[in-house]
Amino acid sequence: MKRISTGSPFEKTLGYSRAVVKGEWCFVSGVTGYDYATMTMPDNVADQARNCFATIANALAEGGFSMQDIVRVQYTLTVASLLEAVTPALGEAMGEIRPAATIVIAGLIKPEMLIEIEVTAFKGA
Repeated sequence: MKRISTGSPFEKTLGYSRAVVKGEWCFVSGVTGYDYATMTMPDNVADQARNCFATIANALAEGGFSMQDIVRVQYTLTVASLLEAVTPALGEAMGEIRPAATIVIAGLIKPEMLIEIEVTAFKGA
């Protein structure tokens, strides 16, 4: 088993890995829209989603996976009305991959967080 970290302070404080690789599977924890280089969060939900996908792509690559290996995605939005604004960013990232998907409406741990994205990837036959 391989554990992947982005160096986010949340990972250490809350006791989790950004991603865990187990055999042909990669489980990526929920990712919010922080730019981890600057620890800043965009105000726009679409830009937050793009940051999420960049973090996800980096975690997958570190584990030997690619975005094309994603088979499952869960989007958590803080309010349903954000769906229209974020849809283009989701389509840019997942439009060709088309994994099984779920959208949940729920609160997140910080008020500036508008979206969290969690994925599962598989690279077996």
